[in-house]
Amino acid sequence: MNSPMRGQTSRRNVESCMTRLSAGPDPIKIRFGGYQPERSVHTRAARLLGEALGKTLGDAIAFLLTPQITAAGHQAADLLSLTESGDLEMCYFASSYLAGRVPELGLLDMPFPGTDRARMWRRLDGDVGARIKAAVAARTGYVVLGFWDNGLRHISNGVRAIRYPSDCAGLSIRTLDNRFHQALFSALGFVPRYLDVKDLGPAVKDRTIDAQENPLTNLVNFDLHKTHRHVSLTGHFHGIALLLGNAQAIAGWPVDVREVVMAACAQATAEQRAFAAEEDAQCLSILQADGVEIATPEAIDLAAFKAAVAGVVASETAALDPGLLALWNA
Repeated sequence: MNSPMRGQTSRRNVESCMTRLSAGPDPIKIRFGGYQPERSVHTRAARLLGEALGKTLGDAIAFLLTPQITAAGHQAADLLSLTESGDLEMCYFASSYLAGRVPELGLLDMPFPGTDRARMWRRLDGDVGARIKAAVAARTGYVVLGFWDNGLRHISNGVRAIRYPSDCAGLSIRTLDNRFHQALFSALGFVPRYLDVKDLGPAVKDRTIDAQENPLTNLVNFDLHKTHRHVSLTGHFHGIALLLGNAQAIAGWPVDVREVVMAACAQATAEQRAFAAEEDAQCLSILQADGVEIATPEAIDLAAFKAAVAGVVASETAALDPGLLALWNA
């Protein structure tokens, strides 16, 4: 438990920080980029982050949020390069996109993880998360500021109900830019194809692709269910979005500013996770009300799906750090 004296010291640090920064010529800019609409769990959390920083640091911080960089002509995946180069100070993005550079992130891509969110957060807020943060810092120009809930991922398509691996045969499916994901979907009989988020909606609408996989919130937010009338609740991945900061920029901030930012990120992360958990039920209700055909887990032969990808999973698991894997499974 924090003592009253420690709380008073913290407040004095913040007040001192505000006084010193307000005397300077310019506020510290934190340019935050995203790719989701306003109602999304990510954008809502990003706005809360900005509000928390403004409440604590006032005019000493200029928090500049761009909710959807795709509206300005960017690909969603540009967020990664823009943040690492320093054109942005912060963004969020699916951890799977960095797994090729940071092998430890492959742990988060293991399929069929179950629905125990609390257990996952205990691991990522503990030793497993600390190891992953250190690996990202060592191999990239990012600092991981939080692990956000990117939702349980399910399969939608505009052709037929998918309940067995045989139902996947020959269907093209949009995937993330991740080698392991593509191998898994190939093992199920799909024809995987990477598309940026910016191009996903048009590809679904004009039926360039037959299927896609995403959390239900993305299915609703991007109106994919208007074309994809079949949804299978496979829960094949539990997506993690990394809250990323530019390492060089953050290292250049005063220590007391960094402490305030880290505290605000922790607060926004807790809110984001709560939003994501609520969103699953809300979006399922929206899909049902719209008449989308839902295949529940009980109606899906998940054992057959797991068996179909077992060889690919075994090969990938063998390449993971045994110590990290043991921590994850503890």
